[in-house]
Amino acid sequence: MAQSGLVPIWFYVVAMLLALWNAIGCYFCFQQFRLGAEAMGPATEYDRTLYGRLPWWYNYCYALAVGAGTLGALALLINSSLAHPLFVISLVALVLQFGYLFATTDIIRQKGVGKVVPFPLVIAAIGVFAIWFTAYAQARLWVM
Repeated sequence: MAQSGLVPIWFYVVAMLLALWNAIGCYFCFQQFRLGAEAMGPATEYDRTLYGRLPWWYNYCYALAVGAGTLGALALLINSSLAHPLFVISLVALVLQFGYLFATTDIIRQKGVGKVVPFPLVIAAIGVFAIWFTAYAQARLWVM
């Protein structure tokens, strides 16, 4: 049963954390556009070759993931129901981005599953949480 009323402060704290998380993602996305393989620090020859072979849409998928996530978090902050579809778009773009990377390259074999997979799983978990959190807020009429 939905309950309406004042939106609790912790809702805005969580929304701000999601906005900060996605803003940091935007920064790193910008760095990847700007620096390419060197965006995460000194790149190896493997990193440069891998990055050079990524399709043209790869970075744009990254930009869509962090851009939609940032807009979703901002939508949460203004109690807008646009947050939900924006977070869904963000998660779909993320799955496409990392799905492509893991399915079509040898990055896991080259660098090891323990080095490559955990952080994308954390990012995806936060994306799933954002979608759940928005639905939770919508059920309480905090987001309309």
